Amino acid sequence: MQKNEMPVGFAMALAMNPDAMQKFSLMNEAQKQEIIAGVQMIGSKEEMQRYVNSLADSKR
Repeated sequence: MQKNEMPVGFAMALAMNPDAMQKFSLMNEAQKQEIIAGVQMIGSKEEMQRYVNSLADSKR
């Protein structure tokens, strides 16, 4: 996977959470890369959903 490429599992989880998707889309590129970097250590679908849900709940 290249640096700017979004992991498929992350994209799918975002698609299931419109609030998180909206917050992610409003981030600048550096913020998006920071979030995507955090995805690299996630090992399950449930962890991914929690991670994405935390985006929706964040004050970013």
